[in-house]
Amino acid sequence: MNIQLSTLVSGNYRDIIQQFDLQLFEALAPPLVKMEIVEFTGSEKGDNVHVRFLKPVRTEWKSEITASEITKQQAYFTDEGTILPWPLYYWKHIHIVEKVTDNTSRIIDDIHFKGNNAFLTLLLYPLLFLSFYPRKKIYRKYFGKPQ
Repeated sequence: MNIQLSTLVSGNYRDIIQQFDLQLFEALAPPLVKMEIVEFTGSEKGDNVHVRFLKPVRTEWKSEITASEITKQQAYFTDEGTILPWPLYYWKHIHIVEKVTDNTSRIIDDIHFKGNNAFLTLLLYPLLFLSFYPRKKIYRKYFGKPQ
């Protein structure tokens, strides 16, 4: 299953991708979830993220950054789940920042996921969509709205 969210923000795509750091990661945390960041080594290939969720359910999530690149038109990195909370079975999240103009960029959250079965995958869709949709507002606040 796939969720893709697109947000226009102010700033050069090269500068924006460099700000995908621990501070932004904390700002993007879902509002109704209590969690602690156990490890965050960055957003470059080979880096790792480990989160411990405390509420509403106590569980672990670990991801590895499996790809990252900056080209003339976009920058991106991909995190893939290595330890996922039930009922997730598969997770791949591509964070893309595209150049629109020299001072405007488009942030795309391209999320691919599967539950432990088809029914759970369908149930997860609205939950994950609602968890990630607030990022649009956070991105605009963090980077600014385009003029």
